[in-house]
Amino acid sequence: MLKTETPSQAHAALDQYATPDLVNVFVDDQINAVNAVRAAAPSIALAVDAALPRMEAGGRLIYVGAGTSGRLGVLDSVELYPTFSWPHGRAVALLAGGSDAMFVAVEGAEDDFDQGAADLRSVNVGPDDVVLAIAASGGTPYVLGALQAGRAAGALTVGFANNTDAPVANEAEIGVTLDTGPEVVSGSTRLKAGTSQKIALNTFSSALMVRLNKVYGNLMVDLKATNAKLVRRAIRLTTFATGADEAAAREVLEQCGFHVKTAIVALSKQTSVEQAQALLEAAHGSVRQALA
Repeated sequence: MLKTETPSQAHAALDQYATPDLVNVFVDDQINAVNAVRAAAPSIALAVDAALPRMEAGGRLIYVGAGTSGRLGVLDSVELYPTFSWPHGRAVALLAGGSDAMFVAVEGAEDDFDQGAADLRSVNVGPDDVVLAIAASGGTPYVLGALQAGRAAGALTVGFANNTDAPVANEAEIGVTLDTGPEVVSGSTRLKAGTSQKIALNTFSSALMVRLNKVYGNLMVDLKATNAKLVRRAIRLTTFATGADEAAAREVLEQCGFHVKTAIVALSKQTSVEQAQALLEAAHGSVRQALA
């Protein structure tokens, strides 16, 4: 039996726990998710370094999963645009059962190997792309179908699984095993298995964006100021990075469409927005290099 399906011997009387104890058990078990990702950190780092040249060549991140795993892939993909200005078209999420499965379980969709392969081929996967295959069991047919199609197309494949020696990890070019063990509620991988996947995907995509010069120091300087909160954040980041007052920061930000990178370079080097943009382009988007 898979570890993710094995009943937890520690909590055989779970239904008899007092509510405070019940809550503590669920919370404390999440520590195992963090530990599982920490143990997989070398594999995640390998995946970041392997993905980097493909992203620099214009490739895409393509997330593939079913159920909770697929929904976590969707979540990671959609958040890359507002956080890092990563283009929508370069973060693709494929979910077994289609977009409706984000909100309502589509029974049996995860069992269709051929549909997984077809869905991946339908987005014209190529050698510059990175396919992130996510499956708690590590054997979901839909995900394996997509994984096989990704490899056939020459894409980099990274497999995330919560069981050791799982096909999704073994058949991917880079396997990331998140060994979270049995769940408090037997087989409910929306618990710590899901938490570990969220941490691993956050870690992978965020580290990749840092390598792609989307961050200056630890500042989110390539965000999209798509609402009032993010406009305020853009102003705060610019004043923090440059020492300029809020009025000066806002004035320059308004000239460059609230692009924090450009504002930082323009203010720091006391140059025009156009020249700041040229410096950033020559520095491949690196604020640090543009300032130097």
